[in-house]
Amino acid sequence: MEKIGIIDLGSNSARLVIVDLFADGHFMVVDELKESVRLGQDMERDGFLKPQRVAETIRTLKMFRKLCDASGVTRIIAVATAAVRRAKNQRSFLDEIQSTCGIKIRVLTAEEEAVYVYRGVINTMDVPKGLILEIGGGATKIIYYNRRNILNYASLPFGAVTLTGLFSDEGVKPEEQAAKIEEFFTEQLKKIEWFSDIDPDVQMIGVGGSFRNLFKISKMVHKYPLDVVHNYTMMTEDFLPVYDMIKVLDLDKKKKIKGLSAARADILPAALAIIKSFVSYFNFEKFVMSGAGLREGIMFNQALPITEEKPISDVLNYSLTTLVKYYGCDEKHVEHVVNLSIQLFKQLRVLHKFPRQYLKVLKVAATLHDCGQRIKFYNHQRHSCYMILNSTLYGVVHRDIVLAAFTACCHKKEDIIPYEWARYRDILGEEDLEIVKRLGVMLRIAESLDRSMSGTVKSINCDILGDSVIMKTEVDGDAALEIRNAMAASGEFKKAFHKNLEIL
Repeated sequence: MEKIGIIDLGSNSARLVIVDLFADGHFMVVDELKESVRLGQDMERDGFLKPQRVAETIRTLKMFRKLCDASGVTRIIAVATAAVRRAKNQRSFLDEIQSTCGIKIRVLTAEEEAVYVYRGVINTMDVPKGLILEIGGGATKIIYYNRRNILNYASLPFGAVTLTGLFSDEGVKPEEQAAKIEEFFTEQLKKIEWFSDIDPDVQMIGVGGSFRNLFKISKMVHKYPLDVVHNYTMMTEDFLPVYDMIKVLDLDKKKKIKGLSAARADILPAALAIIKSFVSYFNFEKFVMSGAGLREGIMFNQALPITEEKPISDVLNYSLTTLVKYYGCDEKHVEHVVNLSIQLFKQLRVLHKFPRQYLKVLKVAATLHDCGQRIKFYNHQRHSCYMILNSTLYGVVHRDIVLAAFTACCHKKEDIIPYEWARYRDILGEEDLEIVKRLGVMLRIAESLDRSMSGTVKSINCDILGDSVIMKTEVDGDAALEIRNAMAASGEFKKAFHKNLEIL
């Protein structure tokens, strides 16, 4: 395993992520450090990085270097984006960093930056056709892809920091400044000719710190129970009141908003004005947020170089495999339980009548059902539930994550605790409790049929006869332990499916 550091030097902030690269093409973020450096501030006047900003950036990079050395990082990959790309004193700035911090920074072209953002999104989201809006401090990227290929991109030379500086005026009310930014940004959008080629059913994907802050605010407003920005969907009708609230406030009041980073309070209105202009221009009724972008694009390229040529084909499976390895689960047992769960789902379809999307839920639950043992064996199903809710899971929507977590909680003989279920009432409906119980009993039987973790039960064939389900097992050896444990779920099976269970 190799430990690397990735430094992203943006126009607004500098961020370090420390990543463990596994030997087989997977990775996990193990540490992070972020500082607001405002490198792009006041550049619009003469195109030079200002001495105060340069000094602050160098202090920050020295901290990053110290943390990397203390953490055993063997390799640092450092990139810079819009502010450094446009700076007239770029060379002297980079040379000073190299000599004082021992860090060599590569300045990305606008195209390279767009490609990395795209790779971060496409390898973590199951969205076949997307229009990515990435709002940085000094630039805004718009990337259009379809069928997992970039079709076009635009890099506009202004972002939240630069627009805030351009339209700041002490004599103008905050809401008037926001309106001017909206108008300006809309005019820039009208100049992009390839927008006419975008399919009407494309999905908008938001990337960047401003979207992460918007999620935190929305989470507070709606008391959203899941603390996961990735794949969070926001309706435009819910976005507009947040924008209207923030754009009229002065800086001191903005800093007091729960969920809003104080370091981003002054530039967030400009970012929200960009979003407002964008959703209005394309008439988007909703947008989804991605917690992965440029840095994750670099991570994927480092861990799995093939992603430089083509994206991961099965985002969810890749993500689940990463977690299985990271949590130290028994990989053969996991694979066997997943296979038996899938067999049960398909053969009992005439009873449960679930659409195919619930097979994904069952797969997530079956893959991670034992991960809670990492905390403690006793009641590990509860720990598994918590870990699924809080893990980095890609390629699956929030509702399915919650369903999978509670399904995993049911793989031992235990009812769902009502107050825990009630926390997610804004994501789940009343009918979902019955769905979870049915998926949970299928998982419990599948896990029991590999009780010895030896793969003794190879396959299952279910016959539905009258008021009974007869499960015939194909075995390799003595399966008495497995069948005995599986039959212990007969009571829950009858409650869920209204059928008697017999296993042969």
